Amino acid sequence: MEILKWQKLATKYLVKEKWATLRVDTCKLQGGAVKDDYYVLEYPNWANAVALTKEGKIILVRQYRYAADIISLEIPGGVMDGDETAETAIKRELLEETGYSFDTCKLVATLYPNPATSNNKTFTFLLTGGVKTHEQQLDEHEILNVEEYTVEEVKQLLAENKIDQALHVAGLFYGLAAILHD
Repeated sequence: MEILKWQKLATKYLVKEKWATLRVDTCKLQGGAVKDDYYVLEYPNWANAVALTKEGKIILVRQYRYAADIISLEIPGGVMDGDETAETAIKRELLEETGYSFDTCKLVATLYPNPATSNNKTFTFLLTGGVKTHEQQLDEHEILNVEEYTVEEVKQLLAENKIDQALHVAGLFYGLAAILHD
C-alpha cells in the first residue's frame, strides 16, 4: 500500500512561546477520515557536535537538566537562533559553552527528535582540531562543566549507558562512525 501524507485542514495555536509552541491540527487522513485533535509541538531547530580537540579527545559537557531532574553528560549544542545556519549555530554554541574553536566542521546527521509529535530537526556535526581560544560565555541559567574524553572512554560511557540524552547518543554514534571512516 502506498503511504500518503495527511492533508492539514485547520490549525489552532494553544501556546506560543520562545522555546515551544503547541498547536492542534485538524487533518484528513489517507483513508478519508478526519482527525480533529492532532497535537504538534513546534520547537526551534537544534545543532549539536561531536567535537574533537587537536589531541583527538572528545569534548563533552556536564549540566543539570531540570525537566528530567538529572545531571547529564552530553555533547555540546543548543538552539539555532533566528535565521542562522546550523553550521553557524554549532560554532557559536561551541565557543559559548566550551571556549573552543575548530579547524573543520562537517555535518554528519540530520535527525527528527520525535516526528510523531514535534516538527523540529537536530543537525549533528563532527568538528576537529579544537583548541581553547576563549573563556566560556554561558547564558544566565547555564552552569556546565567541560570535560574531555578519549574515543575509547566515550565508547565505554555509551556501553555503560552513562549518556542519558537520546539525541546526543545518536549524535555520538554518527560522529564515531564518521571518525572511523575518515
